Amino acid sequence: MAMGKQRGFTLIELMIVVVVIGILAAIGYPSYTDYVRRGKIAEAAATLGDWRTKMETYYLDNRNYGAGACGVPAPTGKMFTYTCATAGQDYTLTATGVAAQGMGPFVYTITHQNIRATVITSDPKGWTGNAGCWVTKKGGIC
Repeated sequence: MAMGKQRGFTLIELMIVVVVIGILAAIGYPSYTDYVRRGKIAEAAATLGDWRTKMETYYLDNRNYGAGACGVPAPTGKMFTYTCATAGQDYTLTATGVAAQGMGPFVYTITHQNIRATVITSDPKGWTGNAGCWVTKKGGIC
């Protein structure tokens, strides 16, 4: 009786494929999460820039930024919450990350002088703040 030719994969071949897929996932997942995080940061940058423009328009019409509070209401966002603080003829607009959206450590600010800053309250694996700009990439890169 002759033995028939067997088909299929050996256990070793399957284990090699699983290891290769695991290595690729371990390399790719952190890059993917950083990519998603950078996309979420765009909301804060766009909203703060737009809000600042509205504040300056309000100032041109009223010669102040708002008595005790900002003259322009705070915008609403999904990834960030927005607040405004005024002091005389100065203001600071702040976007604070929503923790449930994975943006909790990020705080972005802009002043009436267009000074931008980023504070990162905890270290989400390589992200650092920058007192002179809005951080959009790991390592405090603007």
